[in-house]
Amino acid sequence: MSISFDKALGIHEKALGFRAQRAEVLANNIANADTPNYKARDLDFASVLAEQSEKAQRGTFQMNRTDSRHIVAQGLGMADAALQYRTPMQASIDQNTVDPQLEQSNYAENSVQFQASFTLLNSKFKGLIGALRGE
Repeated sequence: MSISFDKALGIHEKALGFRAQRAEVLANNIANADTPNYKARDLDFASVLAEQSEKAQRGTFQMNRTDSRHIVAQGLGMADAALQYRTPMQASIDQNTVDPQLEQSNYAENSVQFQASFTLLNSKFKGLIGALRGE
């Protein structure tokens, strides 16, 4: 009898990957806080989670190019669909939409959620190891 990691771990593996991607996006926003015309972006966790659970229920969606003249589809990645521009709280003179305090708050919240997802996955792996050892 084989163990399917997809079934054993569920959506938690993808949630951990999403949290890592969101950390990159938020860090990029913080790094560009003083860049003129930079537009802050963020990932929507709820839409990514709904998309991934739908894919898990009905199988993955694949697009194939059957002819070399077909246009390559863009924006089908996990982060591309959920990456959205943030609406600024207050207009700035240089058209930058990054609010450093908001970005730092979101980054801190995301890091706590990342740690929670990591702890949950760690407990799942401990459970699998215990099952393999017969404990």
